[in-house]
Amino acid sequence: MFKKTTGAIFLSAVAALTGSTAMADGHAITVGYFLEWPMPFQYAKVQGTYEEALGMEINWVSFDTGTAMSAAMASGDVQMSVSQGVPPFVVAASAGQDLQMLDVAVSYADNDNCVVRSDLEIDASSAGDLAGSRVAVPLGTAAHYGFLRQMDHFGVDLTSLEIVDMSPPDGAAAIAQGAVDMMCGWGGSLRRALEHGNTLLTGDEKTELGILVFDVTSAPTAWVAENGETVSKFLAVTAEANAMWNSGDNTAEMLPIIAQDAGMDEEATASTLATFVFPSVEEQLGDAWLGAAAPSFLKGVADVFVESGAIDGALDSYEGNINTGPLSDSAM
Repeated sequence: MFKKTTGAIFLSAVAALTGSTAMADGHAITVGYFLEWPMPFQYAKVQGTYEEALGMEINWVSFDTGTAMSAAMASGDVQMSVSQGVPPFVVAASAGQDLQMLDVAVSYADNDNCVVRSDLEIDASSAGDLAGSRVAVPLGTAAHYGFLRQMDHFGVDLTSLEIVDMSPPDGAAAIAQGAVDMMCGWGGSLRRALEHGNTLLTGDEKTELGILVFDVTSAPTAWVAENGETVSKFLAVTAEANAMWNSGDNTAEMLPIIAQDAGMDEEATASTLATFVFPSVEEQLGDAWLGAAAPSFLKGVADVFVESGAIDGALDSYEGNINTGPLSDSAM
């Protein structure tokens, strides 16, 4: 149960969209998310607030990569994905999968990076020494995009590297064992990898280079068209959970619940969340995000993947893959 002080605030934001707190006619949806990727929505997930707002059951399924989320949405096994990386979204859309970006789930320049094994003694000043290295990269993900942009920045020829497709947990294990020279990943995997190596660029340095890192809530276009009200209610709950966290007034209550659901201890959860930014609905709908910048950014990501040979081609425009309607409705 919610504590009275925060529960009233939390539920009031979705009351207008809820209509009833009873489960509706037995319908259910399946939503994908990541373990070891703590976010405020998990507080609402554990409390059952999404079910109350939507009036239906929600099956939560965890994934290792955003590319796996795309595949699950393509098969119809998953209806929505929370915190899918922009690059896997772009890869799927470029391949013809009809997906829509519904909100900006989180921005995290400091929580997605590549780590070089410590004993190699390679940093930004000697990145050229990476030639001949074996690199673990989860292909088609935000980490893959960041890797490509960093290698381009440092002038490292991709053909000089042995690039191995590995999920972040596998990459972290591989660098710990000395099986790879560099790994790219995020979250808990990145933290574990940093015990055995160092990054080439900080989050701020990546941002200055235009290497943005953010995730989105995504869903198949046809499903969104048929379930717009459900999507709006879902996004409203997410937005209120973010607002509760951003206020700083509910940390003591929310942190242990988020940590447990993420499969992490509270210290690691707090340090991870400290590197996350959760934009408000107003900010997301503004020009810096979905209102104007997103389509050109998606196109830029796609072009980088095309140039590297990771995908065959890009769309002329990604404007049709961004749907701000449900997010706008969630704030009404």
